[in-house]
Order: sequence, then C-alpha cells, then structure tokens
Amino acid sequence: MKQGSVIGGSLLIGGSCIGAGMLGLPVITGIAGFVPSLVMFFFAWAFMTTTGLLLVEVNQWFDSDINLGTMVDKTLGPVFKGLTQILYLFLFYALLVAYIAGSGQHLSDLFKKMIPAYIGSFFFVLLFGNFVYMGTRSVDLFNRLLMVLKIGAFLIVVFLGLSYIQAHLLVHMEWTYAFFPIPILIISFGFHNMIPTLNHYLGGDTKRVRWAIIGGSSFALCIYIIWEFVCLGIIPSEGTDGLLAAYNRGADATQVIKSFVQNAKAISYSSLGLALFAILTSFLAQSLSLVHFISDMLENRGENRESMGVLCITLIPPLVMAMIYPGIFFEALCFAGGICAVILFGVFPALMVWKGRYRQGMESPYQTYGGKGLLIAVIVISLVIFIQQLSDLIHFPLFPVP
Repeated sequence: MKQGSVIGGSLLIGGSCIGAGMLGLPVITGIAGFVPSLVMFFFAWAFMTTTGLLLVEVNQWFDSDINLGTMVDKTLGPVFKGLTQILYLFLFYALLVAYIAGSGQHLSDLFKKMIPAYIGSFFFVLLFGNFVYMGTRSVDLFNRLLMVLKIGAFLIVVFLGLSYIQAHLLVHMEWTYAFFPIPILIISFGFHNMIPTLNHYLGGDTKRVRWAIIGGSSFALCIYIIWEFVCLGIIPSEGTDGLLAAYNRGADATQVIKSFVQNAKAISYSSLGLALFAILTSFLAQSLSLVHFISDMLENRGENRESMGVLCITLIPPLVMAMIYPGIFFEALCFAGGICAVILFGVFPALMVWKGRYRQGMESPYQTYGGKGLLIAVIVISLVIFIQQLSDLIHFPLFPVP
C-alpha cells in the first residue's frame, strides 16, 4: 500500500533545504552578479539533486529503514562510518555556530544596537534551547507556527520589494567571483539526510521518491531565484551598505536590504522577521538532530525530555564560538558546505554506488543514469570544492575571492 504523497514528499525536501542559509545567498553570490549567480544556482541544484538520487539507489539496496551512517558502514566499511560520524558532528556544530551568530546580529538590530551581538546570541540559546530540551513534540508544534510566519514574512518582503528593484543592478557581472560561493550553495541544497525518511514516507516507491526529490529541490531553487532577484535588484554590489561590504562584515541580505528601503517599515520589519524565523526554524531542527545524534552515540536517550547533559554538549560549544566570533556567519556556513557536506553528500554517495554497483553486485529497482563517468565527475567536483574551501581557510584560495 502506497503511503504519503509526492507533493508532501517534495515539501519535506524543499523545507529541509530552505532555511537560514537562504539569508546569506544574495550577499555571497550577488558579488558576482545576478546572471553568474543563476548559473551557479543551477549548477549546485543539479549537483546536489544528482547526489541525492545516488543515495536513493543505495537506500534501495537494503530492506530496513537505515540512516546514512549505516549505509556507509554496509558499503564502505566501519572506518568510513566513523569518518561519517565525525563529519556529521562538524556539520551540525558549524551550522549551529552560523545560526547562533546570525541570531545575535539580528537581535542586536532589533534592539537598535542597545545590546551587543554576543548577548543576543546568549539569550537566543537560553530561550529557545528550552524547546529542544522539551523534545521532538515541542519543537514540531512550535516549528509549524514559525513556518507559517516565515512564509508570510517572505511573501511580504518579495511583493513589497518588487517596487524597489532597479533593473541596472541586475546586469552587473563579475564572473571572476562566480565559483567561490559554491560551499554555501551546497549546504543550501542539502536534503540528503532526509532520504531514508522520505523513502519510508512514500512506502519505498522509488519512482515517487525520485520525483519528490526532483520536485522538492526544484521548489527550493525557484524560491532562491525569486529571493536573489529581489535582493540583487535592490542592493548594489558596491558602497558602504553594498553586497561586498555586507560580506566583509558578515551581514546577511535582510540586514542590508533595510538600508535601501528605509521609508518602508513593512519591508524593514518583515525582513527582520524573515531572518529571525528562518534562523530559528533551522536552529531548532539542527539542534534537535544533533541532540539525537549525540544521544545515540552515547546511548543516552530520554523518555519524555532530552538529556540536559546532552543538550549542554550540543549548544554550549557553538554558543561560545558564536559569542567569541559574532561575525562568523558566512565562514561557518562555508565550512559546513565546502568541508563537511561536500564529502558526506558528494564523495560518499558516489563511492557507495561505485563499490555497491560494480564491486559488490548490489541491485535495486532504480539505477542512477550516467554510469562510471557520472560517479567520477561527482567525486572530482566534490574534491575541487573541498580543496577550494580548504585553501580558503588557510588564506591561499584556489579561486579568486572578494
């Protein structure tokens, strides 16, 4: 009997993509210009959708519902499983550092800079960490309200912002800087940890799973392009409050767009609301996921509430990092995408398919089109992105950066 719907599955995938990372996309991609950013959006969408479909193939090799760690263990072995766990920890922590740092910046803006960003981050975690402590049900109910508010704020910003768009800003192009934002684009199309859940939701129907992934990632792509069009049509690349200046100080699009629509309070407040709701939904989802991940590793799951000890292990390290480095929003997202996600969701799926398909003789109802050539291309692209981000971290970038 079939379960769920393709539309429901698509929304599940799209919702897992669209989060706080969306706030930084116009800033870090817009430096290259609207047209170059579109090219990179389509590239990242195609790359991550392909690697997601590779994971669908791997998932079909096993009867039971399993997570990525178990897939890696059964195909690549325990060493790679251990590496997967380490990368997952780094990925979760990097994302939480970004969200907590971003929350501090926006709460500081909300109170007219009367409180420093690190104080805003502290109270953000102190307040909303309680929902994580109360468990999945608490987060689920609160998240539904936040999703409605986030969608409403997004629609207001987009529709009111259309009247402020200046066409000449959209023709700016700096192809030199087109590739450097790819790590954030990678993390913005990250849905791969949801594939086992999606497979279960759709009753193991591979065709419907594939369509849900394509539909959900395409939905996210459309939202990103609309958001990019509005932001880059309003915010210039140069100037005190331009995209380049915003990137250098770690400000996201909702913080700088207000500088160019100062007389439109609805857009200003909606932008702030969009930022806080997007950060909060992402923070709650990733915090709860990390709590469960650490609890499973320590075999310390609570019955009704999460363990306070595990919650502290989850939230205190990223909070401390965000308070020490309040402008780390972009750096943390780039690390998450260019180091952790590109290995977990790029290299590993290709390696698993290669070994399972060509070495272990695994068969499933679905096989990703492209053969060995596709797998080699995925691995090479992933390693190039990894090397680019690693070289950027040591201040010797492989590709030009602003």
